[in-house]
Amino acid sequence: MDRKIRILVAKPGLDGHDRGAKVVARALRDAGFEVIYTGIRQTPDMIAEAALQEDVDVVGLSILSGAHMALVPKVREALTTAGLEDVPLLLGGIVPDEDIPVLHQMGVRGVFGPGTPTGVIVDFIHNELREPL
Repeated sequence: MDRKIRILVAKPGLDGHDRGAKVVARALRDAGFEVIYTGIRQTPDMIAEAALQEDVDVVGLSILSGAHMALVPKVREALTTAGLEDVPLLLGGIVPDEDIPVLHQMGVRGVFGPGTPTGVIVDFIHNELREPL
């Protein structure tokens, strides 16, 4: 029996603006995913521990503060230390176009800016986790 795809949505750093994260989390839940929302002001270690404990398939970060270039490598490192290096990492928030290739090199599989239709995120996750035939 197939289980629902489990997604952790987290707000790393000091950014307290979480409306977008909550909108995306609800849309993902409505699309049939099981969503764990950690809330605001999470450290990279807290995010990795939650991802490990919840046995998630995807980790999604929401960063609106502009600190993505500092926070993403720390979250990726914490996930790797926890043995979750293969868990896809997604990023939502305000990200300049020139940062996206660098974020991909850091291990971010998908970057979604403000106004991205939630259906695009849902489809991306399904495509990322699709098993080869």
